[in-house]
Amino acid sequence: MPAPEEQTNSTGNGNSPAPVSSNEFFETIGKKVDHLAPITNGTNGVHQDGGDDEKIVEEVESLSIPYFREVIVMSFSCDKCGFSNNEIQSAGTIQPKGSSYLLRLTAMQDFERTIVKSDTAVVKFIELDLEVPPGRGQLTNVEGLLSGIVNDLELGQEARKEQAPEVYEKIAQIIAKARAMLAGDAFPFRLSVDDPAGNSWISPNMRDGIGKWEKRDYIRTQEQNEALGLSSSDPLPINATQTAPDDDIIPDQVYAFPATCPGCMRPCTTNMKMVDIPHFKAVVLMSTVCQECGYRSNDVKTGGEIPELGKKITLKVESAQDLARDILKSESCSLECPELSLQVNPGTLGGRFTTVEGLLTQVRDDLHAQIFEASGEGGDSLAPDERSKWVAFFSDLDAAIKGEKKFTIILTDPLASSYVQKAVDPDQDDPQMTTEDYQRTDEEEEDLGLKDMKVEGYEQDNNADTTEAN
Repeated sequence: MPAPEEQTNSTGNGNSPAPVSSNEFFETIGKKVDHLAPITNGTNGVHQDGGDDEKIVEEVESLSIPYFREVIVMSFSCDKCGFSNNEIQSAGTIQPKGSSYLLRLTAMQDFERTIVKSDTAVVKFIELDLEVPPGRGQLTNVEGLLSGIVNDLELGQEARKEQAPEVYEKIAQIIAKARAMLAGDAFPFRLSVDDPAGNSWISPNMRDGIGKWEKRDYIRTQEQNEALGLSSSDPLPINATQTAPDDDIIPDQVYAFPATCPGCMRPCTTNMKMVDIPHFKAVVLMSTVCQECGYRSNDVKTGGEIPELGKKITLKVESAQDLARDILKSESCSLECPELSLQVNPGTLGGRFTTVEGLLTQVRDDLHAQIFEASGEGGDSLAPDERSKWVAFFSDLDAAIKGEKKFTIILTDPLASSYVQKAVDPDQDDPQMTTEDYQRTDEEEEDLGLKDMKVEGYEQDNNADTTEAN
């Protein structure tokens, strides 16, 4: 079959065939839209050919969002009945992992945060005890999202008042509390967006402190993969070795067990190895490599009992030798560098066992990919002054990685599972590093699930429940 450039088109009048270029053979999307929906004066994009048939046009536009990626914005309107609608779809693919965002609103400016809600995302206003299930994709802000929810709840309230007074009262309470939030009378409160497809997003801010804006990536469950249409019918590999439940894990020995790639849903192998860190504790290194799509991931898991106190480690990095120190940042640990204006919330990078230089490099690469590379130099709506701030931020971060700038790194871990290597003997005090224990806050214990955990007396409670059931 000849290539499209070589195909010919007969003129029908006996003349020699004229060559057809690839651009003429494969029309662009823009030309297709022009053919289907030519914009005419005063017709709102409705092509009128003198007859009675009119085409209702749905406008489609691609938009690049700063710090995120490209999305497709669709807007529909009908001049006959007045119905209008708009929604968004991701212009990319389903991400290898799901993503969960948490924003703590403390001021009216937080209502301006941009939100991308895909059609697979679940939105929660935690203090409002309100959950919005997956549905229409939206590109809006916090104020628009909450206002839309209130408007939807108010629909049918008059009918509920007559038919279901109890439901009417409960919804009225939610509406009143939501309007208090919109008026700024209910700060602080939290907004959560959980998307198994990884295509939703809440915009960050350079001034966000630890606990203000959080992002966490996670491996999807089998049920979530099935809902996204990613289930794989291929059997798991049978050549992967797996330890018996009663076997002890031997340090420095590599174990392999079957897994499913979160990127392509093909069978793959996850390798696990226990490493004993001197003067600290044993940790588990996990690595997954997919031979089909090239997906790679690695993580560090710490074990042992939960300590009574959290731990805060402060290290002054003053030379290249300090950049080479081993560092273990657990998944529950937050990272802060005041001189670099850098703050990393718990769970953002997962567990990492690397060096100080390697940890900063990972932070830089992830941030740079989100802000510049994902949408092409910051997207089409990134303000010049904001872009200059990010350029200065990355310049300072690069200088710190090269050892040209002194800085302080602070690790705060409520589970005391993080570690920084000393530059002196283990039994001596390092003049550049301080370690202090602290009492966990109620919020940290609630986030870790420690408030709901009962380790003493649960046998009696179980026996009492069994007696009552009988």
